[in-house]
Amino acid sequence: MRLSMLAAVLAVSSISLSAQAQESVSLDPAGLRANNVEFETAEYQGQQALRVSGAPDNQNAYVALPVEGFSDGVITLRLVGDVAPETPPQARGFTGVAFRTADDGFEAIYLRPRNARVENQLFRNRSVQYISEPGYTWDRLREEHPGQYETYVDMEMGVWIDVRIEVEGETARLYVHDAEQPTLIVNDLRRGESEGGIGLWVGPWTVAHFADVTVEHAE
Repeated sequence: MRLSMLAAVLAVSSISLSAQAQESVSLDPAGLRANNVEFETAEYQGQQALRVSGAPDNQNAYVALPVEGFSDGVITLRLVGDVAPETPPQARGFTGVAFRTADDGFEAIYLRPRNARVENQLFRNRSVQYISEPGYTWDRLREEHPGQYETYVDMEMGVWIDVRIEVEGETARLYVHDAEQPTLIVNDLRRGESEGGIGLWVGPWTVAHFADVTVEHAE
């Protein structure tokens, strides 16, 4: 009986996220807003994209997209994370998505592409990261909840990566490379059930490219 009820709940959840029309988001610079980043249109590996460069001293950096009122739904996109020239060893090509962005903070899930192919297993386990601003930085979450908000996924620096983020209530799921199972599940989004905008997020010493952004708003 319990298994049947669980299956029904999961089915309803899936329908609520997938039944909405998928909206392509324009990356025309005229409709974008910089938050501690620089951006421009560029062609990368034969694909038209938005190139975003992060400031070396600021982790609250993203390009605000022309999307408002995002609460529950699905964000899909392609991205490439790489490091800027003459960067320090800790540069990892930090690249991801900020969601439910507002004047007082945001949620974000990002990738560290360089970590995925190193020989150090501990660093491999830190290929994906969830953060929440203000206050819940990667180092605080790592110290207080080791291994809970970061994990491994295979990827390469300078190579296109397909990303899908599903957001529902206080839960977010990250899917990479069209995988059927999520790479990372966050069951306690620190800003709770909020709403806001969506941003293309980059970390320090990063040069990233983004393309094919789509958004679905769930009812």
